[in-house]
Amino acid sequence: MGEKLIKREELAENVQALKRAGKRIVFTNGCFDLLHIGHIRYLKSAKAEGDVLLVGLNSDRSVRQIKGPARPIVSENERAEVLASLACVDFVTFFDEPDPLATIRVLMPDVLVKGADWEKDAIVGKDVVEANGGRVVRIPVTEGASTSRIIEKILALRFERR
Repeated sequence: MGEKLIKREELAENVQALKRAGKRIVFTNGCFDLLHIGHIRYLKSAKAEGDVLLVGLNSDRSVRQIKGPARPIVSENERAEVLASLACVDFVTFFDEPDPLATIRVLMPDVLVKGADWEKDAIVGKDVVEANGGRVVRIPVTEGASTSRIIEKILALRFERR
């Protein structure tokens, strides 16, 4: 996993070398807390958009900022290791900000991927990628697959058994 988990600045150097070699770079991001089938399908589809898939992973601090103090369920290092173990994921890098804009600016991917639950104009980094000649792709979401639903189901089961 170590060679797949890489700091943003070092990853930017790798990206430049990959681009010089003619590789199309795809970037996506997320919390990926409690990895589920929707995440797997999404990441496989993202990888199909190019040659190299970079995943920006929200740090624990970032997840708490956007999802609240009870999240993440799984620590950043464990989430990174799980993501890095997937064949479709080439590199994982953390970002500490609430959104991946700074990471997108540093990496400058050819393709920016988000779920279709995001309106195209609301996708962070869209303008940056398109201004650099790249494109934005929205991937259909897997209905019913969500970390929040998994948490709700676990909590419902817990209270059912009391």
